[in-house]
Amino acid sequence: MTRETGRIEAFSDGIFSIAATLLVLDLKPPAATIPFWQGVVNQWPGYASFLLSFLLIGIMWINHHRLFSHITHSDDALMAANLLLLLGVVWIPYPTSLMAQALVTERFREAAILYNGSYLVLALLFNVLFFTCTSRGLVDKKSTGARVTGKRYLLGIVVYALCFALTWWNVPLSLAVNAGMALFFLLAPCRSEK
Repeated sequence: MTRETGRIEAFSDGIFSIAATLLVLDLKPPAATIPFWQGVVNQWPGYASFLLSFLLIGIMWINHHRLFSHITHSDDALMAANLLLLLGVVWIPYPTSLMAQALVTERFREAAILYNGSYLVLALLFNVLFFTCTSRGLVDKKSTGARVTGKRYLLGIVVYALCFALTWWNVPLSLAVNAGMALFFLLAPCRSEK
């Protein structure tokens, strides 16, 4: 972290952590009209949404950190592109919550469309941030790490677009591919690519 990007990273870290912390507010106590443990078990979609959103926000934070390790200085365009990305980050818990609630309803496909569409937009926003950095000379274009990051982000657009298209054909498959992308972005790039 450079002094010049430090405030951007600190602000971003704050947004990531607030977004992750606020997820717990969706978890409510079980209704008093049913047995306690039955009420707790009946809320499993909310717990699934909480865990999934927390993990996905964490993975996005890791990738944001990896990108900023290649940024040497900042400008107004970087701050604007970063702010757009953070808007996408704080949006993600909403479609995730809708997905969890729709798992056992007839609205499953519609919720999956919003969910996969949200990740496609987020992939686009990560690419906008990366393009802003490279086009404005904020990263060393010759850096292998920066090139690998760019390739991974471009792959993200392609695969998330595939997930979005798959939703009309096979929702579980689209969600499985989406989960595979989360694992892909969780894993660090190969050392040989750094």
